[in-house]
Amino acid sequence: MTYKTIDYATQDSILTLTLSRPDHLNSFTIEMSHELIDAFNRASDDDAVGAIVVTGAGRAFCAGMDLTSTGNVFGLNEDLNPTIEDIRERFDDEDIENGVRDSGGQVVLAMYDCKKPIIGAINGAAVGIGATMACAMDIRLASEKARVGFVFNKIGITPEACSSWFLPRLVGIQTALEWCYTAEILDADTLLKERFIKAVYPPEDLLNEAYALAARMVNFSQVSMALTRQMIYRNGAQDHPVKAHEVDSLAIFYASRNSGKEGVDAFLEKRAPDFPEKASTDMPPFYPWW
Repeated sequence: MTYKTIDYATQDSILTLTLSRPDHLNSFTIEMSHELIDAFNRASDDDAVGAIVVTGAGRAFCAGMDLTSTGNVFGLNEDLNPTIEDIRERFDDEDIENGVRDSGGQVVLAMYDCKKPIIGAINGAAVGIGATMACAMDIRLASEKARVGFVFNKIGITPEACSSWFLPRLVGIQTALEWCYTAEILDADTLLKERFIKAVYPPEDLLNEAYALAARMVNFSQVSMALTRQMIYRNGAQDHPVKAHEVDSLAIFYASRNSGKEGVDAFLEKRAPDFPEKASTDMPPFYPWW
């Protein structure tokens, strides 16, 4: 796919994925959703990518949905009257996928399934889908100029992009509800206090700090990193620790036969490990287990 609304650039095993509509404050479009889905799926199996940094071109991260589109600005088919059964039973039918399912949620699901760590570098305004998309990133860093808003009630709609699953896990139900109820624009200090972001940096330092963090992740086994990411997200939502034990057991079993041997040898020989396995081709046979 040729990208028109995002940039995909890899250096030193770090992919910089840039939302790139700076003249429109990187506002989100259906075209951008398709490109982001393709980019996250591509990065998941791109052996040149060890970690992903997501940021915005210019002074904004993402100013939400582009509301200037004609017709239904969310790209939805108003001729349909879908039910929850339609969503569950016809999830991938064209009418449901393109006419009913939330485009931001489809992006977030691609992020959730990705095998590579995702770091958000929130460089400016991140409202609407800009805020909810960031919820699905593994670690969020922010510029002092970052402003985040879950502003859906201001325009009579609801939170989207799976944020009702992610946001309470990040900041707790009470804060998540307050932010959505009030639709307030939140500054970087508030985001840090409520642990939505990990750290705040001067604008000129933000990307370098994101790259420094990413660089600490890219020299490990791509297989063990992919398994770790999915285990933390998926096992943490299970109803009993035995569910985690099942997956942990298989993960350790297969790792012990492959990358684990190289890791142990490198430790004993006091050298840097050289992990040959790739997430694109060497995932163990139980993956995906869900």
